[in-house]
Amino acid sequence: MAKSSVKSNIRSRIPGKQALPYRNTQATCRSARPAIALDALDAHLGYFIRRAQIWVFGDFIRTLESIDVSPAQYSVLVVTGANRGLSQAELAATLGIERARLVRLLHRLEDRSLVQRLPSSADGRRHALRLTSQGRSLLARAKALAARHEKRLAEKLGDERHKMLLAALREF
Repeated sequence: MAKSSVKSNIRSRIPGKQALPYRNTQATCRSARPAIALDALDAHLGYFIRRAQIWVFGDFIRTLESIDVSPAQYSVLVVTGANRGLSQAELAATLGIERARLVRLLHRLEDRSLVQRLPSSADGRRHALRLTSQGRSLLARAKALAARHEKRLAEKLGDERHKMLLAALREF
């Protein structure tokens, strides 16, 4: 049995509960597993957000792997492209990325000639960021791929729930 077809809905037998995907990791097990109770987890928003995040990131990573762009790199490229001259500190604060991690991300993007850091203060400690022409080109491709990913997510959730969830999570 193919790995992708080895799925069961662990909550499908519980009336009124939405089924959660269960991926059977034991290739030798051919029968469906009994429903597994989630107990208190069933009332924890964080648990379901994390499950959704795993699916979303997995799909996003697979979608952008052909252009070798990670979710964090995509975020940096998008925000930098929309805000020419943004400082590293402003970008880190906007995306919630630790400065040290952002520096490593920017080094990788610079090595690929996608981003430039230009000194914007007299002492050279502040850098303004901008995309190179290669960065703008790659970002256009990345946005098109990301739009396909977002369309799959909207199809999975339904358009109305997708819009409601997006609006609710913007509040955070």
